[in-house]
This record gives sequence, structure tokens and C-alpha cells, in this order.
Amino acid sequence: MISNIRKAAVQGRFYPKECSKLKASIEKFTQELETIPQPKEMKNIIPRVVIVPHAGYIYSGFTADCAYQFLKRSNAKRIIVIGPSHYHYFKGISGSYYEKYETPCGDIPIDSPYLFALAKQFNIGFEPEAHKKEHSTEVQMPFIQYYFPHTKVIELIYDDIPVKDLANMILALLHNKENALVISSDLSHFHDLEVAKAHDYSCLRAVDNLDAEILKKGCEACGLTGIQAMILAAKAFKLSSKLLDYRTSADATADTKSVVGYMSAMFY
Repeated sequence: MISNIRKAAVQGRFYPKECSKLKASIEKFTQELETIPQPKEMKNIIPRVVIVPHAGYIYSGFTADCAYQFLKRSNAKRIIVIGPSHYHYFKGISGSYYEKYETPCGDIPIDSPYLFALAKQFNIGFEPEAHKKEHSTEVQMPFIQYYFPHTKVIELIYDDIPVKDLANMILALLHNKENALVISSDLSHFHDLEVAKAHDYSCLRAVDNLDAEILKKGCEACGLTGIQAMILAAKAFKLSSKLLDYRTSADATADTKSVVGYMSAMFY
């Protein structure tokens, strides 16, 4: 084991590095959400899984918070965060073989015994380079700590992996009622707004209809494998899906020439 702690690599860039400012930003998202009326049928939904974006909080924090507002209803004993590798190529899945996960508000315990058992079943390796600065998973940890102060986490980063292999692991995780899952993905990158929305709507429709075939009609999500796998697992596990928020970086910057898309959704 290289270190006992998975260091916070993108604090101060993707989210505030001071605990008080970090909490204040999440509280602001919550206050914004409270101004939006919630349909009656959503009041009793307790999701097993959420899909969330992973950009800087000023761009996608509100979209992610929409999902965590529902996930917090869960009494999960552990939360497994699954995200794509952005910086290091490898085959398969790499697990967070550390004891704790660093955040500005203190360390989160990692459920190592559960990870060891999962690793034996699904051949989960350890690629230290994949964990050093991966933001797709890291930006989720402050939200998890805020809403689940006593819950353990596991970070799983995937790269070159067959969709069915990832779907089978997700399905196994769903069979344990103590688990909640966070699937991390942004949508299209760096198109103009009109083109971005056309690509992103393929992702949204696929999730809304639980139809992975629709993803082939233009979805350019960086976590496409995770979204595909989640749709397959949701169908096999007979979960329903619900879109929660969609926006682009243009909502934060007003720059419509080169945007990134963000979605949040839940499965229950």
C-alpha cells in the first residue's frame, strides 16, 4: 500500500479547500433547490443509485446536489463511487486501497474489508496513478461527507473495460441493500450550445427510457461506459429511472461557443 490516505488532489480548483467555504457552497445549492417545487410523486423516492457530473462546483455542483438531495434519504452503510479514468490508461477497474479519503472537512473512512471481498469476486486491481488526481470520483466525496457523515466509501475507477463486466459488478453491488452507488459522468465536451444539446439529449433519453441503444445516437459522455452499464444493471434489477437536472457550462459562464454538458439522475 503506497499511502494510508487518498489525498484530495483537486481541492482549491474543483471545489473550495476550506471546510467552511465548502459547506457554504453545498448549502447554497440546497437553498436554490428548495425554491423549485417538487412533484408529489418524488417525495417518497429513495434511490439506490445516482448519476452525477464531476466538473468544478461552480459549473455542475447544483446538478450533482439535486441527486444527493434524494440519495441522502438512503440509509446506506457504504457508498461506492464509480468514475472513469481521465489521466491514466489501464484495463479493468482500480479500487481505492487506502484506509481513508481526504477532504477539506476531514477524512472519510474507506470500507477496505468490503473492497477486498469485492476485488476477489471481480478482479479489481490497484493502479496508483489512476487515483492520484482523478477528479471524477474525488469531487463526489465532499457531498457524500456532507450528507452521510457516518458512512464509509469505496472509490472505483474504470478505464478500458467491457460494459457487461462493469454492469455485472454494479448488479452485484445492488443485491446488497447496504450499498448506495454514485456513477460519475459529464456529457459532451466543447461543442457550441446547440450541438452540445443534441448530443446530450441522446444521453438523457437513454437514461429516461432505460434504453442503452439510444446512447449510440450521439451521446458523448466521458463516463459512457458507466452510464451504459448502469442502464443494463437497472433493467436487470428492475429499477426505474428519473432525470433530475440538465444544464451546460453556458449556464454558469454565458459562453455558448464551447460548452460541457451535465446531467443528474436517480435509479430506484
